[in-house]
Amino acid sequence: MIRGLYTSGWSMLVLNKKMDVLSNNLANVSTNGYKRDVVVLEGFPELLASRLYDNKYGIAAGVPVGDLSFSNDIGEIHTVFRQGNLLHTENLLDMGIKDDGRAFFSVAVPTGEGYMEFYTRDGGFALNANGQLVTKQGYYILGQNGVIQLNGDQFIVESDGTIIQNGQVIDRLQIRQFSNPNTLRKNGENLLSPTGETAEEDFTGQVLQCYIEQSNVDSIREMVDMISLLRSYEANQRIITAMDGTLEKAVNEVGRV
Repeated sequence: MIRGLYTSGWSMLVLNKKMDVLSNNLANVSTNGYKRDVVVLEGFPELLASRLYDNKYGIAAGVPVGDLSFSNDIGEIHTVFRQGNLLHTENLLDMGIKDDGRAFFSVAVPTGEGYMEFYTRDGGFALNANGQLVTKQGYYILGQNGVIQLNGDQFIVESDGTIIQNGQVIDRLQIRQFSNPNTLRKNGENLLSPTGETAEEDFTGQVLQCYIEQSNVDSIREMVDMISLLRSYEANQRIITAMDGTLEKAVNEVGRV
């Protein structure tokens, strides 16, 4: 019975973590280029419960009392890099990548010692006061020659990312494509950074001007999963309440005999 309390209680903690992930997905359903996260569960290893403090009462400490399992635990938070829908706009500063979800725009984020390169699928760009191509947060978009400098918002972007303005090639978008995007790490503000396992490869997709990639979150699916999760949480609550009532009865009534 005590094991049941532990199992149900642990399951509720796991469900809380899953709820956090679902809530974050729903909060970003309208965020351009956002990639949904899913929780991957793994079997929690069985633990051997032992008496620790019984030697205080003349009973040997460390005596095993049986195996104890907490059912499932969070294995990892897996990001689904499937491409979202490409929405056509009339804005020349909007750009989308058409591929299988493995390519990203390069972004320069200022740090205390200069700039650090991050990656994003959000192609909703803008021009700052100096005519430089930036993200909505003001971070610089990188080209092959560094920060992209434009003279106004009238320009053409070819499928390979080459930027042409007034008949001249200005630069080419620095598109990074990775063999396994799941090695990237989310850093907030819709940015990702590489890890030691991240491997780059040649860009094989297309850059589309006047298109922007939407989030790949399916709001209906997320809501259905959330309802199912809430029902599981309530079921575990009822189990704990029932076990607590049985234990109370055992202590107060059976224990007096």
